[in-house]
Amino acid sequence: QVQLVESGGGLVQPGGSLRLSCVVSGSFLFVYDMAWYRQAPGEQREFVAVMSSSGSTDLSESVKGRFTIFRDNARNTVDLQMSSLKSEDTGMYYCNAEVYVAGRGAKTYWGQGTQVTVSS
Repeated sequence: QVQLVESGGGLVQPGGSLRLSCVVSGSFLFVYDMAWYRQAPGEQREFVAVMSSSGSTDLSESVKGRFTIFRDNARNTVDLQMSSLKSEDTGMYYCNAEVYVAGRGAKTYWGQGTQVTVSS
Protein backbone atom coordinates (compact mmCIF):
# COMPACT_ATOMS: atom_id res chain seq x y z
CA GLN A 1 0.00 0.00 0.00
CA VAL A 2 1.39 3.35 -1.06
CA GLN A 3 0.39 6.51 0.77
CA LEU A 4 1.07 10.17 0.16
CA VAL A 5 0.67 12.52 3.09
CA GLU A 6 0.80 16.30 2.76
CA SER A 7 1.44 18.84 5.49
CA GLY A 8 2.17 22.52 5.93
CA GLY A 9 -1.00 24.18 4.75
CA GLY A 10 -2.65 27.03 6.60
CA LEU A 11 -3.78 30.62 6.56
CA VAL A 12 -1.33 33.25 5.33
CA GLN A 13 -1.60 36.91 4.42
CA PRO A 14 -1.10 38.12 0.86
CA GLY A 15 2.60 38.48 0.17
CA GLY A 16 3.47 35.86 2.73
CA SER A 17 5.18 32.50 2.40
CA LEU A 18 4.31 28.91 3.16
CA ARG A 19 6.06 25.60 2.66
CA LEU A 20 4.19 22.41 1.89
CA SER A 21 5.64 18.95 2.37
CA CYS A 22 4.65 15.53 1.07
CA VAL A 23 6.06 12.13 1.94
CA VAL A 24 5.55 8.88 0.06
CA SER A 25 5.40 5.82 2.28
CA GLY A 26 4.60 2.16 1.92
CA SER A 27 5.95 -0.71 -0.12
CA PHE A 28 7.35 0.36 -3.46
CA LEU A 29 10.51 0.14 -5.55
CA PHE A 30 10.86 3.57 -7.10
CA VAL A 31 9.28 6.98 -7.26
CA TYR A 32 9.31 8.70 -10.61
CA ASP A 33 7.77 12.16 -10.96
CA MET A 34 6.55 13.94 -7.85
CA ALA A 35 4.20 16.86 -8.34
CA TRP A 36 1.86 19.36 -6.76
CA TYR A 37 -1.61 20.23 -7.99
CA ARG A 38 -4.20 22.55 -6.54
CA GLN A 39 -7.93 23.01 -6.71
CA ALA A 40 -9.79 26.19 -5.88
CA PRO A 41 -13.45 26.03 -4.83
CA GLY A 42 -15.63 25.47 -7.87
CA GLU A 43 -12.64 25.01 -10.15
CA GLN A 44 -10.90 22.05 -11.73
CA ARG A 45 -7.71 20.69 -10.29
CA GLU A 46 -4.71 22.30 -11.95
CA PHE A 47 -1.03 21.53 -12.25
CA VAL A 48 1.36 23.58 -10.12
CA ALA A 49 4.83 22.01 -10.20
CA VAL A 50 6.66 18.76 -10.89
CA MET A 51 10.11 17.35 -10.31
CA SER A 52 11.41 14.18 -11.90
CA SER A 53 13.62 11.66 -10.14
CA SER A 54 16.60 13.13 -12.00
CA GLY A 55 15.84 16.66 -10.82
CA SER A 56 14.28 18.29 -13.85
CA THR A 57 11.44 20.62 -12.97
CA ASP A 58 8.46 22.35 -14.50
CA LEU A 59 6.14 24.92 -12.99
CA SER A 60 2.93 26.48 -14.18
CA GLU A 61 3.25 29.99 -15.55
CA SER A 62 1.07 31.34 -12.76
CA VAL A 63 3.60 30.39 -10.07
CA LYS A 64 6.94 30.78 -11.84
CA GLY A 65 9.22 33.10 -9.92
CA ARG A 66 7.19 32.65 -6.73
CA PHE A 67 7.11 28.90 -6.05
CA THR A 68 9.98 26.45 -5.88
CA ILE A 69 9.79 22.67 -5.78
CA PHE A 70 12.31 20.61 -3.81
CA ARG A 71 12.75 16.90 -3.64
CA ASP A 72 14.67 14.46 -1.42
CA ASN A 73 14.93 11.11 -3.17
CA ALA A 74 16.44 9.41 -0.12
CA ARG A 75 13.46 10.37 2.02
CA ASN A 76 10.86 10.21 -0.79
CA THR A 77 9.66 13.70 -0.02
CA VAL A 78 8.71 16.66 -2.15
CA ASP A 79 8.29 20.19 -0.84
CA LEU A 80 6.69 23.24 -2.37
CA GLN A 81 8.08 26.56 -1.17
CA MET A 82 5.52 29.26 -1.89
CA SER A 83 6.38 32.96 -1.68
CA SER A 84 4.66 36.21 -2.60
CA LEU A 85 1.36 34.44 -2.13
CA LYS A 86 -1.76 35.90 -3.70
CA SER A 87 -5.42 35.37 -2.94
CA GLU A 88 -5.72 33.39 -6.17
CA ASP A 89 -3.29 30.82 -4.75
CA THR A 90 -5.99 29.79 -2.30
CA GLY A 91 -7.09 26.20 -2.65
CA MET A 92 -6.55 22.60 -1.68
CA TYR A 93 -3.06 21.49 -2.60
CA TYR A 94 -2.52 17.87 -3.56
CA CYS A 95 0.64 15.86 -3.79
CA ASN A 96 0.94 13.46 -6.72
CA ALA A 97 3.54 10.80 -7.43
CA GLU A 98 4.15 8.12 -10.01
CA VAL A 99 5.29 5.09 -8.04
CA TYR A 100 6.60 1.73 -9.20
CA VAL A 101 5.23 -1.10 -7.11
CA ALA A 102 6.59 -4.62 -7.47
CA GLY A 103 4.17 -6.80 -9.41
CA ARG A 104 1.91 -3.87 -10.27
CA GLY A 105 4.08 -1.56 -12.34
CA ALA A 106 3.97 2.21 -12.25
CA LYS A 107 0.83 3.87 -10.92
CA THR A 108 -0.15 7.40 -10.02
CA TYR A 109 -1.06 8.12 -6.42
CA TRP A 110 -2.61 11.16 -4.76
CA GLY A 111 -2.53 12.55 -1.26
CA GLN A 112 -5.64 13.78 0.51
CA GLY A 113 -4.65 17.41 0.23
CA THR A 114 -3.72 20.29 2.47
CA GLN A 115 -5.61 23.57 2.50
CA VAL A 116 -3.88 26.85 1.70
CA THR A 117 -5.80 30.06 2.31
CA VAL A 118 -4.34 33.43 1.37
CA SER A 119 -6.33 36.19 2.98
CA SER A 120 -5.89 39.34 5.03
